[in-house]
Amino acid sequence: MHIAVTGNIGAGKTTLARKLSEHYKWEVLYEAVDGNPYLADFYEDMSRWAFNLQIFFLNSRFAQAQKIRSMHYQTVIQDRTIYEDAFIFAKNLAESGNMEPRDYENYLMLYKTITNTVQAPDIIIYLKADLPKLRRQIQKRGREFEQNISDEYLLNLNKHYEDFAHQYLDGTLLTIEVDELDFEANPEDFQYIVSRVNEVLGYR
Repeated sequence: MHIAVTGNIGAGKTTLARKLSEHYKWEVLYEAVDGNPYLADFYEDMSRWAFNLQIFFLNSRFAQAQKIRSMHYQTVIQDRTIYEDAFIFAKNLAESGNMEPRDYENYLMLYKTITNTVQAPDIIIYLKADLPKLRRQIQKRGREFEQNISDEYLLNLNKHYEDFAHQYLDGTLLTIEVDELDFEANPEDFQYIVSRVNEVLGYR
């Protein structure tokens, strides 16, 4: 089974993927943030590095999809999906003028070619968080290059995430509102999420 955790920057995807992998003894695949050669430059100059960054993430996500495909008899939980790259991040960059139309069209052609060979996750867990929660989490984890992300950028991403969640039809999507949860520090909050995941999995 392939399970993915999705949500905006700072929503808690990596933490939840780790905790669920430990709880259920699933394999976990994390997003390529550490060692990403474009991410810090991107936040300094989005229009210059948008296309490069999106191609890097697309390639990384495709490599993960191939790895998941080869793990036939294991359940894998993935931190972020290939769909978010196109329908949320690249789309937002194009609409905001930070990615040229020809680059966006080129990106989408490559994305469509790749996703023709990719199987959708069985379950997507969407962590829904409002701006104050995202800000607190971004500040807490302390990545220097993320501290200057604008409110407008995060709010636009939230809008695209909501659109994606309402339109997603390729598998089961479980929405969990996390504004009032601290599933990293509070065992009761984590058990609440486990109970929601168990319902989707059909566990009692």
